[in-house]
Formats: sequence, structure tokens, C-alpha cells
Amino acid sequence: MGLYFTSINSGSNGNCYYVGNDQEAILVDVGLTCKEVERRMARLNLPIHKIKAIFISHEHSDHIKGLSVFARKYKLPVYISSATLKSSSLLLDETCIRPIQHLQPVMIGNLKVAPFSKLHDAADPYSFTIEYNDVRVGVFTDIGAVCNRLIEQFKTCHAAFLEANYDTEMLEKGNYPYFLKKRIMGGHGHLSNKQALDLFMSHKSPQLSHLLLSHLSKDNNNPDLVEQLFKTACGNTYVKVASRYEESEVYFVGQEANKTYHFNPEDYQPEQLNLF
Repeated sequence: MGLYFTSINSGSNGNCYYVGNDQEAILVDVGLTCKEVERRMARLNLPIHKIKAIFISHEHSDHIKGLSVFARKYKLPVYISSATLKSSSLLLDETCIRPIQHLQPVMIGNLKVAPFSKLHDAADPYSFTIEYNDVRVGVFTDIGAVCNRLIEQFKTCHAAFLEANYDTEMLEKGNYPYFLKKRIMGGHGHLSNKQALDLFMSHKSPQLSHLLLSHLSKDNNNPDLVEQLFKTACGNTYVKVASRYEESEVYFVGQEANKTYHFNPEDYQPEQLNLF
């Protein structure tokens, strides 16, 4: 037994991540419209009734755009920090709001969801790990810098969504105004390819079987470039870019899968993408 996970979408145009077991699941962020989330989950054969809660990382529109409608339609609790809610201007039913705090885990059925504070230019931003049956998936995006909290959580994961937002040279030579470049690289913006790769190479655990590179910039990154960069150092970890245009495959990670799964980027076959 283990966890299924997929990126419904990943990028500045909308973020939404699904993690769950056979009985229950959560969404981290709902940055697409309700209808679009429904369409993509239907294409993936993921039943919405399995979603038992939504966790919100921060108040930026690409993370909450579809939240109010989706939560109201499916009567789902929304786990969100008080400061994030205050800064969001969200119209949520008060009965559905559940507060979150740093390092205070929440049980959603048999899923253990652990929020922890991160560095980002938002009111009270969080990353999350989701655990079931001693298997853990991390959702680590919108991070300005690698801190000890992130390192400690990343080291425990069997799979992770990890931000690789920009290539430094592309950003520096690009057309973004200076203030925006400074915001992105200033320690409370986003992780570069190099920062993400350094974290991966220095702190990945032998049990990390899947890495989904997330929240890539449309203008300051290249999916092929970053995927190849990571695949040169991936070892047995399967590496894939989470698209900003469509949902990803549904992946599975479990204790048994970790013992038998070996990814070789030179000879992998499509059937290796799903382990269930």
C-alpha cells in the first residue's frame, strides 16, 4: 500500500496537486477553475469523491483561483492559515475553514498531512508532506531559498514535487524588468534549476523514487533543459517535468515499489511511468 500522486497543473498559470491512497486523497492548491480540475481528473480516472480536503500553500492567485467554487461545490474542508485567508479575499463558507500551523500535522482519514513554513513572498506560506503507511510525498514549490526545514523534509520523501522555476542565465538575459528579476531571485521568490539540483544531489534519500520538477517559468526556463540536467544526476530516481499545460501521469509509490523499481534513463519504457 502506498500513495498515488499527480500534478493537475504546475506553473504560474495555475497550480494543483493530487496525493492520496485507495480510499482518500487531498488537493494541494486549486489554481485552475473548478471545471478544468474536473475535466483533468476525469481524464486521469480519478474520482472526485475520494478528495476529502484541500490544503492551501499561500494566497497568490495561481494557487487559489478555483478554490471557492470547488470547495463549495463538493463541500470540502479547506486547510489554510489565518494570515493566508486574511490576505486572500477568498469567499469561503466559515464552516469549511480549518486553520493550519507550522509543524502541526493534520489527519485526513489515514493520510497524515504535515505543513511547514517556507520562504516565499506571501503572508504565511507553507509546503506540505503527505504520509501514508510510512510512505511520504512532498509538495515543495514557490520557495525562495533552500532552508533547513526544506532539507529535513526533503530527505524523508519517497516522491516529491520540487520547484525548478528558472534558469539563471535565461532570467538574467531575459526581458523581465529589474524589479521582477530581483523578486524572483531575491530569496523569497522561486528556486532556480541550480538550487533545486543542489538540494536533490546533496539531500535526496535512496528511497526517493520519483521527482516531478514543478512550477517551471514559461519565459525563463526550458523543460527539456531542466529535465536533462536532472537526469544526468538522477540515479534510480525517475525524473519528469510537471507541465503547465496539462495534467501529468498518475504515479504510485509504495514500500514494495521502492524495493523493485529501478529507473535507467537510457532504456526506460513508457510502462515504467505507472507502477500500479
